Amino acid sequence: MSQIDPLPPLRDVIAKHGLRAKKALGQNFLLDLNLTARIARRAGDLAGSDIIEVGPGPGGLTRGLLAEGARKVLAIEKDSRCLPALAEIGAAYPGRLQVIDGDALEVDPLAHLTPPIKIVANLPYNVGTELLVRWLTPQDWPPFWSTLTLMFQKEVAQRITAQPGSKAYGRLAILAQWRCDAKIVLTLPPEAFSPAPKVESAVVHLTALPEPRFPADAKTLERVVAMAFNQRRKMLRASLRGMDPQIEARLERLGIKPTARAEELTLEQFCTIARDFA
Repeated sequence: MSQIDPLPPLRDVIAKHGLRAKKALGQNFLLDLNLTARIARRAGDLAGSDIIEVGPGPGGLTRGLLAEGARKVLAIEKDSRCLPALAEIGAAYPGRLQVIDGDALEVDPLAHLTPPIKIVANLPYNVGTELLVRWLTPQDWPPFWSTLTLMFQKEVAQRITAQPGSKAYGRLAILAQWRCDAKIVLTLPPEAFSPAPKVESAVVHLTALPEPRFPADAKTLERVVAMAFNQRRKMLRASLRGMDPQIEARLERLGIKPTARAEELTLEQFCTIARDFA
């Protein structure tokens, strides 16, 4: 395996620092530095951007981002065992890596970065979806980031990019596609990781749109979507009854079949319902 920088291979780094992946932290380390560089390239031109990376672990993707020209990487890592390995990367890329020892759910990255900002991460499995939803639902839009390039279990990636009528279509697809262009840009086999997970992984690239695709109040849209998909096997007239006892007449007035199920509705139709409740 060719190296992308003068630092040791990741297997040597992991062995040196005793970085056995912890299941409790949702850790699965990527060992192939050529692969981490490919993921970094999927985020586009990094030269003029600051990058947020969550859960860098031993720093495989961190090295890929820096080698591909990121202006600065802010790496947020709650596993203190990884900090010495990340410090060695910082020494090899002076002034371009800042490491925060903390929980990404609690850290405010904006105090440390200059726009434009991209988020690129092999997200820990146990917090990946929660972080994505936070990034997709800020109070103001456009958000502080321009793109998200994130690795998930393949099933989650498919839920983000799903289309109406598919089993994967649901809340994540609506929240992502309402305000972003979203596509799967890379699929990775289990053996690319240590330890190998039981499922394939995939990288999703999301580009923030200047405005949402259709007008709607964000909080109201989230509520409509949550209620509709919480009982996805039921018809809309049943799943949305909690919002209005006369929901059937309301849906008919909007030109939406009350007997339809949530997975049959388009993003535009969900926004239409949300506007009517706003």
